[in-house]
Amino acid sequence: MSKLKNPDVILIGAGVMSATLGTFLKLLNPSISIEVYERLDAVAQESSNPWNNAGTGHAALCELNYMPDSKDGTLPDPTKAIAINEQFQLSRQFWSYLVEKGILAAPKSFIHSTPHMTFVRGAKDVDYLARRFESLKTQPLFEGMQFSTDPAQIAKWAPLLIEGRTNSEPIAATFIDSGTDVDFGAITTQLFSWLGATGVSVKTSTEVTSVKRVGENWRVTSKDSQGVQQSSEAKTVFVGAGGWALKLLQSSGIPEAKGFGTFPVGGQWLRTDNPDLITKHRAKVYSQASVGAPPMSVPHLDTRVVNGKTSLLFGPYATANPKFLKNGSILDLPSSLRPSNLIPYISVGLSNFGLIKYLVGELAKNKAKKFESLKEFMPTAKSQDWQLLNAGQRAQVIKKDAKKGGVLQFGTEVIASADGSISGLLGASPGASTAVHVMLQVLERSFPAEFKQGQSKLQEIIPSLGSSLNGDREAARRSLARTAEILKLK
Repeated sequence: MSKLKNPDVILIGAGVMSATLGTFLKLLNPSISIEVYERLDAVAQESSNPWNNAGTGHAALCELNYMPDSKDGTLPDPTKAIAINEQFQLSRQFWSYLVEKGILAAPKSFIHSTPHMTFVRGAKDVDYLARRFESLKTQPLFEGMQFSTDPAQIAKWAPLLIEGRTNSEPIAATFIDSGTDVDFGAITTQLFSWLGATGVSVKTSTEVTSVKRVGENWRVTSKDSQGVQQSSEAKTVFVGAGGWALKLLQSSGIPEAKGFGTFPVGGQWLRTDNPDLITKHRAKVYSQASVGAPPMSVPHLDTRVVNGKTSLLFGPYATANPKFLKNGSILDLPSSLRPSNLIPYISVGLSNFGLIKYLVGELAKNKAKKFESLKEFMPTAKSQDWQLLNAGQRAQVIKKDAKKGGVLQFGTEVIASADGSISGLLGASPGASTAVHVMLQVLERSFPAEFKQGQSKLQEIIPSLGSSLNGDREAARRSLARTAEILKLK
C-alpha cells in the first residue's frame, strides 16, 4: 500500500458540500493543502447532479413541509420557514461574491429566476394555505408573495394547472417571482475547477475504505479503480459523501456517530422536453405530500434548466431500496447496523407504519399509475410526452430519542468529534440550498483558527453574516436587490 504526501485537510466526497467547504478554506487560507476523494469517475455525480435533485433554491417560498399547519386553526408559525430562507440568503451572497471574483462563471450557467408557487386542492388545504399566506406576507424575506383562489388568476401564473380542470373542488395558490432554479452540479463542477487551479488534489475513481485515528492525525485509506490501496493522513477530515457518510463516520470510531442510522429513500421523476409544454409553464409548483409520504416526496411540477436547456419535471415518486447512494450497494443498510443503533432503527420501523405502507404502495405503481398523479396537477397531460427517470437516493437521518428510542428526522445534521478534527453530514432536504450555512458550522467547529482570523473576510463574502435579514426590512431589500443584480435574477 502506497503512502501519499500528507495534506492539511482531506475532504471525502466531491459534491456541493465539500466544494463549498474547500472554497471557504482556500479563500481564508490560500496556503492550506487539501485532498479530495471521490469514488465515482467525476465530481457532482450523486445528490449534486442536476438530474438527481429538484434544483429548487429552497427558501421556504413554496414548500409546505417547512411550515406545518397549526393544530388550532390559527396562523401557522413561520419560524422555520424564515430560518430556511435566511440560510438560502447566505448561499445567494456567497455565490454573488464568487461570481464577482470570477470563481463562478456567468450566473446563467447555474441559476435562473423561476417563480415559486404552492398549489392546493380541497377546502381544508385551501384554508391552510390562506392562513400560511397571512402569516408570511408581512415577513421581509417573503415580500411580494401573492395568494389567489381564482382559477383565472392561477391560470395566468401557471396555465397547465388549470387547462382541462373540470371539477368544482376549491383550489388555491401562492405565487412569488423571486424564486430560483439552481444547477448544483454546475456550481460544484465550477468550484472544483477553481480549487484544482489553486493546487487542491481531486482524486476521482478513488473509494475511501476506512478512516482511523493515528496519533494526532486521521489516516484515510482508499483504493483506486485498479484496486491499488493507498493511504494519506491529515489533521482534519470532512465527510461530505451523502448516505455514505454514515459508514465512514462509523469506521472512524468516534462516539458521536453512535446511535445514528439512515433511512434510504430513492426517487423517480417524470420528465418532458416538449417545447409546447415548456413555454406554458415557468415555475416550481409544490403541493401537499400524500399521507405517510416522506418529506422529500412532496409532489411538484418544476421548470429545470440544465446546460442551457429547459425541461419540466414532475415528482418525485418514492422508491425503496437499501442503498445509501444511487451508485451504492444493497448491503449499505444492513452493514450500517450496530448494537448502538439497533433500537433507533427498530423504533423508527415500528412507529412509521404509515411511511412503510406508503413506500410499498409506491413500489406497486407502474408508470401509468404514477402518471395519474401528474394529471391531478396537470389535467391535460399526455403520457407520450413524459419519460420516467431515476432520481437521486436520499438517506434520511435516524437518531436516538430518550422517549421513543429512535426518531426519523427531516433535514440535515452535522456530526463532529469532540475536538472537531473529523466531521460529516447526514440527511437530505434542504441540503444543497443551505450548503453555505452548514459549511459555516463545520468551519467554525473544525477550523477555529481560520474561522476566527477570517471574520473580516467572511463578512466581505457574506455581508449579512451574524445578523437577521428578516429582522430588518431595509437590509433584506438591499441584500435581495444586490444579489439579484449580480446573479441576474428578478
